[in-house]
Amino acid sequence: MTRIDEGAGMRADAQRNYQRVLSAAAETFAEEGPDASLNEIARRANVGPGTLYRHFPSRQALLGAVLRERIEALRARADELMSATDPDDALREWLRAFLTHARTDHGLGGVALTDPVDPGFDCHAAIHEAAHAVLARAQRAGSVREDARAGDVIQLVVGIALTTARHGPDPDRPERLLDLVLDALYEKHSSPRATRP
Repeated sequence: MTRIDEGAGMRADAQRNYQRVLSAAAETFAEEGPDASLNEIARRANVGPGTLYRHFPSRQALLGAVLRERIEALRARADELMSATDPDDALREWLRAFLTHARTDHGLGGVALTDPVDPGFDCHAAIHEAAHAVLARAQRAGSVREDARAGDVIQLVVGIALTTARHGPDPDRPERLLDLVLDALYEKHSSPRATRP
């Protein structure tokens, strides 16, 4: 699914400002969480606070735009993997991308659960749709257990992200736990895990 650019139809300079604010917000929210300073975001984007508020009239609007962009990227990644790689590799690589997304969430998902940041976009449905697509393709290929469900797999990966949110003495733990999930998905078959460098 191609993402519709929210800045479409703007003057070129306004569109550049919109994208700069969105990029700065994604970076700042990833570092500091959803309560990050909007003035700091404007500073990083090299625009005034007034410009930020013209594009995003509230914190919720900005959070929604950042979250939507990240989830649209996950959906696009699923489409790309399914057209370019075999079903097992597509599933494995998409789950790794989703784990990275979930681990860099820094509270954005929690905000979306308690107070939807973009009423016009169901982020949970979008993630479920992408997960279901890559999982069902691997199931049709006959390598993944038939009783696996996209919602369950999503919950397992989110659980890994939550329990490994703080970088401890074992930075490889998230990937190792994801490997266990993959082993469970391929329980009756050989696991297609690639050897990590």
